[in-house]
Amino acid sequence: MLRQLLSLRRLFLILGICLLVFTVSLPAFAADTYIRQYLRVTEPISLDLDEQGQTRQFSAEDLSAGKRLFEQHCLNCHVGGATLPDPTVSLSLADLHGATPPRDNINSLVAFLREPMTYDGSEETFWCRQVPESWMPHQDVENIAGFILRAAQKAPGWGTNNF
Repeated sequence: MLRQLLSLRRLFLILGICLLVFTVSLPAFAADTYIRQYLRVTEPISLDLDEQGQTRQFSAEDLSAGKRLFEQHCLNCHVGGATLPDPTVSLSLADLHGATPPRDNINSLVAFLREPMTYDGSEETFWCRQVPESWMPHQDVENIAGFILRAAQKAPGWGTNNF
């Protein structure tokens, strides 16, 4: 009986150590494979915050969170960086830069998501829904923007017909 109790105690100790090791190393695995493999992000990266050259650091976990939000809220119209309602305008860097105003940095994408405008900036668009602060906090919207920009920079086929 005592031997079984000691064996059981040892088993719980080993399980506890394994759980501790897994929990401590969990943040290293929090980013999904797509972010690590296709967007090539394992360490924090800098993305343009505005036109003045300011940048913001995004971790792999930030971009993974942005990807999840993008999949939940944007994927119906933006599969692989394409824009299904208007296939002539994608989420490629060239198209983001060519918009009026340009949408090729974090702040401009956040502004667009808060108040979507047509590609030429002449009027509101109803293809994308507004993302007010009451619905999604600023950090989440920045993570979506960060995911879009990094995908436009690195993802094979992003914003093209070849995704």
